[in-house]
Amino acid sequence: MTADSAQRLLSAYPRIFFACHARHVRDPKTRRLLSSHQASILDHLDSVEHITLMGLAKHMGVTAGTMSLAIERLVRRGYVQRLRDTADKRRVQLRLTTAGVRIREASSVLEPARVRALVATMAPRDREAALAGLELLARAADALISRQPEKLFGLKDAAANPSRRRYRKESRP
Repeated sequence: MTADSAQRLLSAYPRIFFACHARHVRDPKTRRLLSSHQASILDHLDSVEHITLMGLAKHMGVTAGTMSLAIERLVRRGYVQRLRDTADKRRVQLRLTTAGVRIREASSVLEPARVRALVATMAPRDREAALAGLELLARAADALISRQPEKLFGLKDAAANPSRRRYRKESRP
């Protein structure tokens, strides 16, 4: 039963994402264009809690070198701050700058107009059932993250604040 349910989600989610995902993100202040990959990196960062470069690379499935290059571009644009760990100078800690927060808050993994068009095609009853199901999945995701944040995000002090939501529920599927 669980394996079949997981397979159904694995089959459905990419189709929804492909239909509705944002291709690019624009900085609302500077009007600079960021790739969806750069915006995705910003989505994994926070202005208060830090994440290690290695933890972020591992989470996103890339090498530390690849992540370092991507982070360097975001640092040069002023969206990310790179700090040395006070306990271990070899470790690099990453945080969002004010500009990075602005981008993250102005962007969404999904394009709102595409999402509106998608849900408009559904009968009201089906739409409500689908949204209720997604809300249940989102709550389960929040619970999973709060139980194992270090494993999911490589966060140093996430255990001290497990209730903090990493994603804005209104913009994440």
